[in-house]
Amino acid sequence: MAPQDVPGAQAAQETAQRLRTIGDELADRFYERADVVRTLVVTLLAGQHSLVLGPPGTAKSEMARELTGRIEGASYWEILLSKFTAPTRMFGPIDVAALARGEYRQVYDGRATTAHVAFIDEIFKCSTAALNETLGYLNERIYHPESGGAPIRCPLIGAITASNELPSGEDSAAVYDRLLVRVEVKYLEDPSNFASLVRSAVSRPAATARTTVELAALQHAVAEAVPAVDVPDVIVDAVCTLRAALRRKELVASDRRWRQAVGLLQASAYLDGRPAVAETDLSVLTHVLWNSPAERPAVEREVLQLVNPDAKEALDLADTIDELEAQLDAMAGQSREALSEWVIKKAHNQLAMAGKQLERLREEAVSAGRSTAAIDRVTGRRRAVRARVLTEALGVDASTVQAQL
Repeated sequence: MAPQDVPGAQAAQETAQRLRTIGDELADRFYERADVVRTLVVTLLAGQHSLVLGPPGTAKSEMARELTGRIEGASYWEILLSKFTAPTRMFGPIDVAALARGEYRQVYDGRATTAHVAFIDEIFKCSTAALNETLGYLNERIYHPESGGAPIRCPLIGAITASNELPSGEDSAAVYDRLLVRVEVKYLEDPSNFASLVRSAVSRPAATARTTVELAALQHAVAEAVPAVDVPDVIVDAVCTLRAALRRKELVASDRRWRQAVGLLQASAYLDGRPAVAETDLSVLTHVLWNSPAERPAVEREVLQLVNPDAKEALDLADTIDELEAQLDAMAGQSREALSEWVIKKAHNQLAMAGKQLERLREEAVSAGRSTAAIDRVTGRRRAVRARVLTEALGVDASTVQAQL
């Protein structure tokens, strides 16, 4: 690297470090959301849009606001859509004072038209009237004024969108297709995290660190630093292998989606401070290559089989844990003696063995520098199922469960 390039490289590294710290701070605040937060940061760095899909009360809005609020100097826009939301409410209302003078113009300040980052809640409730402008805004970063004339270029870096449900019609499906990254969130599963959430409701929150990043630094990362990350031939080969494996399972993504995903791989590597994409970056594709949540597990398995054997083994353990929970559900109404016998002969041993295997897998992943997100998620599921076994099958007081997990 030439000497004159060193300051720029150091600034880019500092930006990446700040974004990593922001991700860590948000992961500490939002339980079981570390992978979600990292994925949203990577998506923003790639200049793409994301969808956070999950039921009400899973902190989708709060998480998006907290992340976008860490960008100093950025113009932020937020809206909750409905079937009756007019395009002018999104992109600029009519200037009433000017209209009284016989002039027809819109006021763009504080609207989507001038925003660097955006949060769009209930994205699939976009009105038919606003659909085309919303598509143009997300896809091309442009808005066509109501009065006609040349389209307005919008400074949007990326939008975080949220929904409680999947699109139900062709119009909303068109918007869905523009959202490259799709992340599922669910209610907390790990009993210890739920206990911490309850405690946080009755205790005074402690002052926490709040790292920020300058808008100009983020824009430079998106426009210059991320595209400069190298994509080795071995990664291209891995992507081709993954595409073929998914096609064999009839999981097909468009060529456009695959091409845009390369930017996510580069953004993932940049965020971790690496000059080239590595196999571990392919994990982000688990949030890109499915159309319905039912397809996500199959996509995740294929991706992790290719890049992360520890996580793939953890997902196999998740099947065992899910099967035990299904058996517990099926035994509802049976005697305490029957439930106790099932716990002693089967559930206890399998959950204990799964716990030991997950601990080993996590240690191996940490030693190898691989992501532990999938392993941690399965560990949370194990804790949740074990808590149910203790309380429902053995009658253990729920208040003492935490100490026994």
